[in-house]
Amino acid sequence: MQVERLGNGLCCAPPADANLPDVTNRLAHESSLYLRQHEANPVAWWPWCAAAFAEAKAKNKPVLVSVGYSSCHWCHVMARESFEQPWIADLMNQHFICIKVDREERPEVDKLMMDAVQMIQGHGGWPLNCFCLPDGRPFFGGTYFPPEDRGQGQVPWPQLLMRVADFYHRNKSELAANADAIAQNLTHLTRAPDADGDAPSPDDLVAAARRICETHDDTFGGFGAAPKFPVPSTLNFLLGLRGTAAVEADRALATRIDAVLTITLGAMARGGLFDQVGGGFHRYCVDRDWTVPHFEKMLYDNAQLLGTYAEAWARYRDPLYADVCTETVGWLLREMRTANGLFAASLDADTDHHEGTTYVWTAPDVAAALGGEAFAFAQAYGLSDKGNFEGKNIPKLKGDHAARQRFASARTKLLALRDHRPQPARDDKNLLSWNALLVSNLAKAGWILGRKDWLELAIEIEANLWGRFAGPDGRRLHSVAHGDKVTLEGNLSDYAWLAEAELALAAYAHWARPGQSHPYADRAERLLLAARESFGDPHAVGFFFVSAERADLSVRQKDWFDNAVSAGNSSLLHGFGQLQMLSADTRWAQEFADLATAYGGLCKNVPHGAAHALDGIARHVIGLATVKSAGRWDELQCALNGDHRTAPHTRPYRPVFLLPEASGTGFAVCIGQTCLAPVLTAEEAAASL
Repeated sequence: MQVERLGNGLCCAPPADANLPDVTNRLAHESSLYLRQHEANPVAWWPWCAAAFAEAKAKNKPVLVSVGYSSCHWCHVMARESFEQPWIADLMNQHFICIKVDREERPEVDKLMMDAVQMIQGHGGWPLNCFCLPDGRPFFGGTYFPPEDRGQGQVPWPQLLMRVADFYHRNKSELAANADAIAQNLTHLTRAPDADGDAPSPDDLVAAARRICETHDDTFGGFGAAPKFPVPSTLNFLLGLRGTAAVEADRALATRIDAVLTITLGAMARGGLFDQVGGGFHRYCVDRDWTVPHFEKMLYDNAQLLGTYAEAWARYRDPLYADVCTETVGWLLREMRTANGLFAASLDADTDHHEGTTYVWTAPDVAAALGGEAFAFAQAYGLSDKGNFEGKNIPKLKGDHAARQRFASARTKLLALRDHRPQPARDDKNLLSWNALLVSNLAKAGWILGRKDWLELAIEIEANLWGRFAGPDGRRLHSVAHGDKVTLEGNLSDYAWLAEAELALAAYAHWARPGQSHPYADRAERLLLAARESFGDPHAVGFFFVSAERADLSVRQKDWFDNAVSAGNSSLLHGFGQLQMLSADTRWAQEFADLATAYGGLCKNVPHGAAHALDGIARHVIGLATVKSAGRWDELQCALNGDHRTAPHTRPYRPVFLLPEASGTGFAVCIGQTCLAPVLTAEEAAASL
């Protein structure tokens, strides 16, 4: 097979005879599971590559860019209804050059197409179907389209295809003008919303927290109406801000933040979002009361929520939060570890083409597994003959933590039974960015909950990531691994999230491995230097999502807004803020100050969308801490966090960098740029933190 390397990927060359109808599906040799799920479609799919756009120009056809991911339920539905149907595929092949994109491998393509569709439609989601000119500029798009008119106001997919194709050939100049306008608006969005303003002040952060709390559902938890998503960045911001002097002095606000956090964290942990039998979080819930999830499980959700629940335990000491952490890590190790030692991207929502089959229960299922214990278990978890999902049951804890503990052995029995059922497909690709998120949060949760084994796991994963994805000097990252094969150049999030992971290990590695030298602070600095070089903008504040070398995107964008994961710029802000505590280079304080100015407007107008950045600014206001000691880390960890089963006191979590010194009998604490008088006991050091 003839192939040519174009930009950032491999592509099959077009047929030798350009006059022949092209029905060649070019996905069979792709590494992406999502792309291979479409390799048997009668659609002449191309992977994302320059040759596909060259073909569109040569044949004067518009381009359809169809974006999804392997665990997406509605992506599978549209594939079955439309892409697998020969007559619909004929329409697509006749009128379009069709490109299939795995959004997890190519987030930069997904972002461009998603932003365009949201600009056109006012909303987005997956599957994402975006129509582009042959030069790659989007001009129209949407999400899921049914194959026929179902009376729900959605244009049928075949009808849409014909409309777009006809309009393209009759009104190409109008489409070009529309594409120009979209491209100009997308370019405008790369500018920071308040680039000439000031960084958010403590008062601005408090006002942002009030606005976020106003959107809270006080009855069922979460923010806004259904569907409801876990929002770890928002929860982390509230947790961080809760420890500031401004909030401590405002008892009404402190009480309000406490209520928002505990209601939402409890609702997510007790509801269908959390897998009550096997651990780990599903993607989101379709209803207001967190009963029915979309059943896919994503590495990035679970990595982030691990850290959120650990920090929430540090403040509120709810044993349910510690259980969530323990069971999430257990699920990750049991179901998500791949042969190369890293962690898979996701588990599918569907089993045997039906959503949630693996996870739901009938009353007879439970009775057969638990015998005389079944009735009490059903009461504790809300199970009934009627069910709460298509005649079956999604377990949802009705009682308190003691009730949950009572049925630990029952849940183990149900998990053993469930393991014999057909299982959802796992997407085994290893994403550098998502594994880096796991490193950060394993280190944080391990320190808080006294689990050195989690910190050791984080150290092991980081070594694997650095050896597999980083070049000799860490200045050139790859992004995706399939087994031992790494592909695609890294984007801003790869550098920023790996830098955050390195800094988390720089903070806590001495606790797990005292007396050793560690490379993590140096690696973080190298990554941030590389990010400045590859993604920096010499003319304006903020960093681009891809390097200047990428010529395959119609707009080079900046990533400002958090979604399911934090934006690359907000993660860089965390990195700059932390590195200035460890590096002698004064540039990092200036980088932090410069980038923080971009978030003044976002803080006032859309705090939900900038929560990770606001969290970084809030923690900077509190003051990051360093503690020097000659290895008395176990004492400090116990004084700060105690035993997660018995600790009676509440002590908010503060990020602490543990710095070894060769001699000395006590502890030297610095907060921000202020160093305190040395103290002799760990309890005194903990009190100062």
